[in-house]
Amino acid sequence: MSEQTNLEEQLAHLNRAVDDLSDIVARQEGEISRLTYRVQMLMEREAGRETDAGGSATMVDQRPPHY
Repeated sequence: MSEQTNLEEQLAHLNRAVDDLSDIVARQEGEISRLTYRVQMLMEREAGRETDAGGSATMVDQRPPHY
């Protein structure tokens, strides 16, 4: 094989790798967005429970039991 053919082959493989990685990053972005939304919903739900319980301090302000 000529050097040009070898370089073209390497370039094709690199382009494929870049496309594959781009797809992976796009999927991860969607998953991160969904997980961020779910964490936000859980935080809001827990804040509502703390408010309903009438506690004087929120869980964020309380020390863990091992202190």
